[in-house]
Amino acid sequence: MPATSKAQQKAAGAALSAKRGETPKSKLKGASKEMEKSMSEKQLETFAATKRKKLPERKD
Repeated sequence: MPATSKAQQKAAGAALSAKRGETPKSKLKGASKEMEKSMSEKQLETFAATKRKKLPERKD
């Protein structure tokens, strides 16, 4: 399932980076922190790979 907003796509990218060990988990906040804990690396890849062009900034 692709990301539904730019904010969600960005949070997934941050969570994926932490899950891979590229950035420290202590730097995560809010949604990205929860995503890192609850989602697999494959799920995060799907969200983070979503094209941002037609996505809204935030989902209402």
